Amino acid sequence: MNTLKLVKDLKVGLNFGDGVYPVGRLAIHKHQIYFEYDQNFIGHGLEISPFHLSLGSGVRRFNTPHFGGLPGVLYDCLPDGWGRLLIDRFVQSKGFFPSELSPLDKLAFVGIHGLGGLVFEPEKHIDCPHGEISLDTVFTHTQEILEGRSNNVLEELIVLNGSSAGARAKALIGLDDSRSHVKHPYANFPTGFSPWIVKFPNTQDGMDAGAIEYVYALMAKEAGIKMPDVHLFPAKKGAGYFAIKRFDKDTQTRFHMHSACGLLHSDFRVPTLDYQDLISLTWMLTKDFRDVERMFRLAVFNVLACNRDDHAKNFSFLMDKKGTWNLSPAYDLTFSSGPGGEQSTLVLGEGLNPTVEQLVRLGEKASINNHLILEIIDQTQTSLSKWSETARKFGVSRKKINSIKKKLKV
Repeated sequence: MNTLKLVKDLKVGLNFGDGVYPVGRLAIHKHQIYFEYDQNFIGHGLEISPFHLSLGSGVRRFNTPHFGGLPGVLYDCLPDGWGRLLIDRFVQSKGFFPSELSPLDKLAFVGIHGLGGLVFEPEKHIDCPHGEISLDTVFTHTQEILEGRSNNVLEELIVLNGSSAGARAKALIGLDDSRSHVKHPYANFPTGFSPWIVKFPNTQDGMDAGAIEYVYALMAKEAGIKMPDVHLFPAKKGAGYFAIKRFDKDTQTRFHMHSACGLLHSDFRVPTLDYQDLISLTWMLTKDFRDVERMFRLAVFNVLACNRDDHAKNFSFLMDKKGTWNLSPAYDLTFSSGPGGEQSTLVLGEGLNPTVEQLVRLGEKASINNHLILEIIDQTQTSLSKWSETARKFGVSRKKINSIKKKLKV
């Protein structure tokens, strides 16, 4: 891309893997963002965001400064953290100030290749090599960007990032069944390849951050939490690169994905939600008590495992082409001290030191059988008791093993 054209309006579509359904249009005028549903889409009856962007005719505008003026469902599609840094650097290289870009411009960068089913046209197309890629090379490129040493790899990294969120550098990849061949996400995957996300460590998290998240994923699975497949790639530096299989799409199908943050128009930077809110949201949206139980399991794991980065963007829901909602598999489960040493999501009002007793009451308020509540807590504590042994096996530093062990509520 040699030029950069700012956009004033954008088509929004929804792709479940069988073509794009027009959803509506976005426009911006004098810094105010407007949205209008497509009349044919209204007739389909698919509610992509039932609480704050319900189906209906007419032009909408939004008082959401914490979402850049977007409705939550579209804010979910924006890259943040690492992705925003890449876009800012890229537009600077083209002679623009990052402040000149509107949220519509950033959605155009996401285009048709973001997470979930929503797509945006016209996209800002970026040419990028196809074929196999080296994760060690991508990691080296991410370090060059963080250190301000190179802009030559910006376009490739923007493509690899897609709309993935979070502070750590990520890459959307295609991975074969043997987990030995990594392809560019825009390639037409041959039989035996599936979409994954790889995370790269940074100096703040430490070079064993990938191994820590991998061990947490293994413990979460043993605790009964629904997790996608995970993998720890070997690395030239550090304990490895953490990878997780994408649950928003497979080789044939895509799902509409919506975070609790976007659904509730909750600012994830400000800890205001309680797990009781998330459990209520789960029931309202899915009407599936199995999903309520799964949300409770997540609450138990996050509290006992000291994952205090449990903010509203780290819980998502998936909708299929029939309009059926379900709680997504778990993601972003790892050790975190949290904001001010507290859980980002409270347990019955407690953030600093939620207790097992409060978790029991949370389960009771969710109408979960008391025997099952205690079974979930015991299963979680049993899985966490294997932290030290498993972490040593996968190269976590002794210092991190000991410091995290002290925080686990086993």
